[in-house]
Amino acid sequence: MTMLEIIGKKKYGQELTKEEIAFFAEAAAEKTVPDYQLAALLMAIRLNGMTDRETTDLTLAMRDSGDIADLSAIPGIKVDKHSTGGVGDTTTLVLAPLVAACGAPVAKMSGRGLGHTGGTLDKLESIPGLSVTLSVEDFVRQVKEIGVAVIGQTGRLAPADKTLYGLRDVTSTVDSLPLIVSSILSKKLAAGSDAIVLDVKTGSGAIMRTLEDSLKLAESMVRVGELAGKPIVALVSSMDQPLGTHVGNALEVKEAIDILAGRAGGDLLEVSLTLGGFMLHLAGRAETPEAGQQMMKQAIASGAGLEKMKQMIAAQGGDPSVCDDVTRLPRAKVIRPVSCGVSGWVTKMDTMALGMAAQAMGAGRLTMEDRLDYSVGYVLQVRIGDRVEPDTPLCVLHARSEADADRAEAAIRSAIIFGREHCGRAQNFHAVVTKDGVRRLGAGS
Repeated sequence: MTMLEIIGKKKYGQELTKEEIAFFAEAAAEKTVPDYQLAALLMAIRLNGMTDRETTDLTLAMRDSGDIADLSAIPGIKVDKHSTGGVGDTTTLVLAPLVAACGAPVAKMSGRGLGHTGGTLDKLESIPGLSVTLSVEDFVRQVKEIGVAVIGQTGRLAPADKTLYGLRDVTSTVDSLPLIVSSILSKKLAAGSDAIVLDVKTGSGAIMRTLEDSLKLAESMVRVGELAGKPIVALVSSMDQPLGTHVGNALEVKEAIDILAGRAGGDLLEVSLTLGGFMLHLAGRAETPEAGQQMMKQAIASGAGLEKMKQMIAAQGGDPSVCDDVTRLPRAKVIRPVSCGVSGWVTKMDTMALGMAAQAMGAGRLTMEDRLDYSVGYVLQVRIGDRVEPDTPLCVLHARSEADADRAEAAIRSAIIFGREHCGRAQNFHAVVTKDGVRRLGAGS
């Protein structure tokens, strides 16, 4: 077979065989065909779609294009969590130590931020000395010893995805459902966990802006996961405003520590507990997700979650004393409080614009080569549904310079809409998707 023949079939909307899909994935991993042929097939897939069987075959072929982590030496059911990305989404730093403190091993490989979304690895690297680069052997050993490790992707995990992801970004094929599903799940399956909890974001800061599109993505990933023999539960959650109040790498670590220490709560805690509850249920540590949530609340109250965070930081070469003194985290040169300046209600936020405001301050990258300033970002002090007056605090800016603070203030103000009438609070979760179907939550369910 040739790539030209495969492109021709999909151009006319025909179903590809398992062998043709494997040929495509291997060609992407080994770069044995020109990029323009790979791009042509990506566009044909974007225009004509794939069946669940094709998407499953592509996911498995991409998984098998490189190394697969063997976590069998770690006792117990290993459960992974993946978010489709957003702003102020620090759930991994909250739930990973809490789930581990409740007895479920968390062997997690995470990613970096790009564009308006933050990355777990970047946040962890704001902790002085901490390394997210471990060999597979050290990764497994750490999870066996303390129950948790969060590191970067190791070795040649899903190299086909690395090639195709880069091409999708420059060929306007990022929004293809089968390509999104195979990209996410191939890496998750290669990372070796036994079950997966997915947090599929929806709203102004998500890859999928509408609830219906987010539900389609969640349902497709659950179906493909089942076909691939991997139990998956997907929750559709809101990204119509930043999840946490802190946006920026060291600031988000601080918020996670404050939550684990019992000093903070809010939407970030609620979402972390909900996702972690499902993780503990899939791991067999809790009879129900709700029981899992209660276990995690107890781990916060007892200090076990914060202690597990300290153990993970120390095991990965970081300074665990940041958990006792958050001022040891990187601090910005300019810290400026900003007031709302208007009367009314917070009715809407452009979450992508809020993420880009932090990116422009130096908290995120325009390219993968950009250097981050871990100290910068902001603390957002209003939520959708809040009543504000001119002197109500809007945010606290953490910037490198007064000029950066001025630009960030203008960007944040333009991204938040104030109205004269109360619009109600935003709900955190819209649906739970399992192999048995979709369960709608909240308003209109």
